[in-house]
Amino acid sequence: MSEKKDEIARWLKETFIQLIKIGYLYFGVGGALSFDPMAEQVVMSLKNTFSKIKLIFVLPCKSQASGWNAEDKRAYQEIISKEAKVVYTFQKYFRGYMQKWNRHLADYSGVCVCYLTKNTGGSIYTVRYAIYKGFRIENVAEK
Repeated sequence: MSEKKDEIARWLKETFIQLIKIGYLYFGVGGALSFDPMAEQVVMSLKNTFSKIKLIFVLPCKSQASGWNAEDKRAYQEIISKEAKVVYTFQKYFRGYMQKWNRHLADYSGVCVCYLTKNTGGSIYTVRYAIYKGFRIENVAEK
């Protein structure tokens, strides 16, 4: 994904603008590495034009970044410090929390914007759950 970062960010911006124009104002972003920080940056950049939009940083638990390297931890803390609202799905880690966190993200959404390139992992789990719930799926990897 890193070699396509600018292109992905452009597609994210276009997707978010389309959603804003049809009435979506709240954007929940997870705390995973790579795609989630990119989505956060795009939403925050759009606040200059669309002042009513809000970003909600939905994290699985407070200790999520404990095993990350220093650079990723620093970026994570920077994102948390900027957000108007941070929601922790759980207070601490437990076995199976990632699946419950992914469901939480989907349960409080109306559209699932993702970067899905494979049929394994947490992203496909979340997308399948969102499909089950009847949500619109916007996969920027297909653009």
